[in-house]
Amino acid sequence: MRTRLVVLHVLVLTMLVVLAVRLWQVQILRGDEFVHAATETRTRAVVVPAVRGQILDASGRPLVRNRTALVVSVDRTELIRMKDGGAAVLKRLSEVLGSPVKLLERRITPCGPRVTRPCWPGSPYQPIPIDLKATTREALQILERQEEFPGVTAEVQAVREYPGGKAGAQMLGYLQPVTQDELDKREGLKAGFSGVDLVGRDGVEAIYDHYLRGTPGLRRVQVDRMGKALGVEKQVAPVPGDTLITSVDARVQNIVEKAVDGAMKKAPKADGAAGVVLDARTGRVVALASAPSYDPAIWTGGISEKEYQRLLSERAGKPLVSRAIKGEFAPGSTFKVSSVSAMLRAGYPINGTYGCPGSFMVGSRAFNNFRGIGLGSLTLHTALVKSCDTIFYKAAYEQWIKDGGLRPKKPPKERFANMARAFGFGRPTGIDLPGESAGRIPDRTWKKNLWAATSADNCRRARIGYPEVTDRSRAAFLKQLAHENCLEGYLLRPGDAANFSIGQGDVLVTPLQLASAYAALVSDGKLRSPRIGWALVRPGGQVVKRIDVPVRGKLPLSPSERAYIKNALSQVASDGTAAGAFSGFPMDKVKVGGKTGTAEVWGKADTSWFASFAPTSKPRFVVVVMVSQGGMGGSTAAPAVREIYEGIYGLKGQPPAIPDTKLPTIRSDGTVAR
Repeated sequence: MRTRLVVLHVLVLTMLVVLAVRLWQVQILRGDEFVHAATETRTRAVVVPAVRGQILDASGRPLVRNRTALVVSVDRTELIRMKDGGAAVLKRLSEVLGSPVKLLERRITPCGPRVTRPCWPGSPYQPIPIDLKATTREALQILERQEEFPGVTAEVQAVREYPGGKAGAQMLGYLQPVTQDELDKREGLKAGFSGVDLVGRDGVEAIYDHYLRGTPGLRRVQVDRMGKALGVEKQVAPVPGDTLITSVDARVQNIVEKAVDGAMKKAPKADGAAGVVLDARTGRVVALASAPSYDPAIWTGGISEKEYQRLLSERAGKPLVSRAIKGEFAPGSTFKVSSVSAMLRAGYPINGTYGCPGSFMVGSRAFNNFRGIGLGSLTLHTALVKSCDTIFYKAAYEQWIKDGGLRPKKPPKERFANMARAFGFGRPTGIDLPGESAGRIPDRTWKKNLWAATSADNCRRARIGYPEVTDRSRAAFLKQLAHENCLEGYLLRPGDAANFSIGQGDVLVTPLQLASAYAALVSDGKLRSPRIGWALVRPGGQVVKRIDVPVRGKLPLSPSERAYIKNALSQVASDGTAAGAFSGFPMDKVKVGGKTGTAEVWGKADTSWFASFAPTSKPRFVVVVMVSQGGMGGSTAAPAVREIYEGIYGLKGQPPAIPDTKLPTIRSDGTVAR
C-alpha cells in the first residue's frame, strides 16, 4: 500500500511539474506569440476597394461613371473547405437571392476550356461577385445571419455605368476580374489589389487602368466567433482613381454613331462600318465609332455564354471588334493622295498634263478606268477631282519598270510603297487603344515573305486543284493562279503595282490610318499618333497629367505641294465624285473637301469610303467613314459624312456640336464647372 502511495505521489508531482513547465512556456516563453494569435482570431482584415475613376468627354460629360450597388460575393476557397463543399450555404443563399443553386454554382466555377459562361474568369482566391443588384433586405438577411452564410459577404460597391449605351463601346472598353496569371505577372498589381478589383480589358479602360483603379484601403474589423462584426479597430481610407478626361465629344460621338448605323441600313449588303473624327490641328480624337456595336453594360455582373458568343460571331458582325482601328480594308481612290505624292517625288511635273484614256495596257492586260470612260487630258488637280484611274496605272507601271520590273534593281526605289509608308500606312498609328492593326503595304519584300509562307500550299493546290469549289471556271482559275504563285509568287507583277496605285489589290488600311494621313496632309504636314486621353485629374480637381499628342513623322512634301493636293480635294464635294451626296449642302457656310473611294472585294460588294476635311480654308475636322459592302463611296459613305458635318455645325436647325478646346475644370467636390 505504501509503495502504491509513493508511486501515486510521484505521478502527481510529475504531472504538476509538467503543467508548470507548460504554463511557463505558454505564458512566458511564447506568450507574445499566443497573444497575437488570439488577437488575430477576433479581428478580420478587410481590403476596401478604391472607387474607380470616371471617364469624361471634352466638356466633362460622363462617358463612363460609377453607381453604387449592393454586391453579394462568395469566397469559393472557404466553401470548398466545408465538409459538403458549401452546398448547404449555396442552398440558403439561393433562397435569399431567388437564384437557382445551379446558377450560383456556375458563377463561382473558374472558367476553363470546357466551362461555359457564366463562370468566374478571375483569380480563384478572391471573393466572387454573384449578385450586383442585391436589395437591402437580401443584404441584411445575409449580414444578420452570418453564422448561416460563412464565406458570403454583402457590401456597397461601385459598379460601372455607361450613360451613352452603345456609343463608343469598343473605344471605352470594359472591365473584367483580375486573373491569377495577372496577379503573378503584372508588376505592382498584386500589392495594390483589393480582392474585388476589376481591370480594363479593352479600350481606354485598359490603357489607363493603372490611373483609373486607385489605391485600395484597409479596415480591421473585430468579429465574434461566428464572424459577426463587433466594431472597427483600424481603418485606412482608399484613394479613389483618377478621372480621365478625353478629347471625345459625346454629342459628336452620338452623331457619328447614328450616321454609320444609318449608312449600313441604306446598303442592303453592308456588314460593318466605321466613323472617325479627328481634330486636324492637334490629332486628338473627337469621335470613334464602329458598327455593329454593343452595350458594354453586358459585362457587368457576368456575361452568359450566349451573349459572349454573339459578341464574337461573324453572323452578328463581331461587335466586340473596333473596325475603326482593327478593321483592314482596301482604301480605293482615297489612297490616291499618296499616289499623287509619289508621282511628285518621282519627278512628274505638278502642273503637267496627263492623258486619261478609258483603259491602259499594263503588260499584256488592259486596266480600265471607272466604267471604261476616258476623260481626255487632265492635270493632277483634275485627276483627283474626277478620280481618273488610268493616269495612276501608267505612272505606277513606269516606276515598276524603272525599278527593274520582274528583275528588280538593288535596291529598288519603290516610290509608291515608300510614299505610302511616309503617310503612315503599313504600321499602327500608335493611338492610345490596345490591339490596333498595322494594315498592309504589299511591296517586293512582302511578296517574298508571303511566297515563303504559302508556296508549299500553292504547289500542292497546283497539283490537286480545288475539288471543293463547285464553280468549274472558278476552280480552274484558282488552280492556274496556284500554279503561277507556286513558280513565281515571290515576284511583284506589273498588275500588282497598277492596283496598288489606286488603293486596290493587296493594300489594306484602317479607317484611323486614313484619317491620320489626311489630317497631316491638310494641316501642317506632321503625322501624329492620335490621342483619346486628354488629361488625368484627381477627384479634387488637381491635374495629375496632361496627355500630349506625339508627332511620329512628317510628310515628304513641300507646303506648296500639300496645298495643291488639298485644293484639288476641296472641289470633290462640290464638283467631283461626291457632288451628288453634297447637293444642296451650304458650302458658303462650311466648305467640305475630301475624296471618295470605291474598293472592289472579290465575292463581296464594294467597300464604300469618304475621307474628308472642313472647313477647306483652315481645316479643323477630318471625318472618315467606311462602310464594308456599302457600294460606291459617293452613294453610301459620303452621305454619312455629310450628316456628320450637318450635326457638328448645326446645319439642320439643331444646336451645333462644336467640341470644347479648353480642358474642363473639376471642382473640389468632384463635379464639373460648366
